[in-house]
Amino acid sequence: MNRIFFKSAKINEFRLWGLVFTLVGMGIMILGTAGIVLWGQAGKIVAGIFMIFGMISLLISVAVYFWAGMMSTSATMLECPECGRQTKMLGKTDRCMFCRTMLTLDPNQARDAANEVNA
Repeated sequence: MNRIFFKSAKINEFRLWGLVFTLVGMGIMILGTAGIVLWGQAGKIVAGIFMIFGMISLLISVAVYFWAGMMSTSATMLECPECGRQTKMLGKTDRCMFCRTMLTLDPNQARDAANEVNA
């Protein structure tokens, strides 16, 4: 049986990783500028290196956000049976973006999930 292990919708997971890369990149750049305060002129080299790594992390976050946006445009829109709100679904199984109810388009998995709930 194919189970999904994440706790939120797939699109929200991608957006979360984009945010993580953004915050890590900014943190790396801030730590790099602290090198100037700690080591003076020699710290400028450290700051430059950290700025490059921070920019790479920020560029990765831009790519992740772009990828999530492209997937979001082709996602299946449906109404969640639990909360009644419009949600987007990627693949055959996903979770509601709002109430995290497991959703599926595969009738076999829907029957299996119903049997597990009733058991």
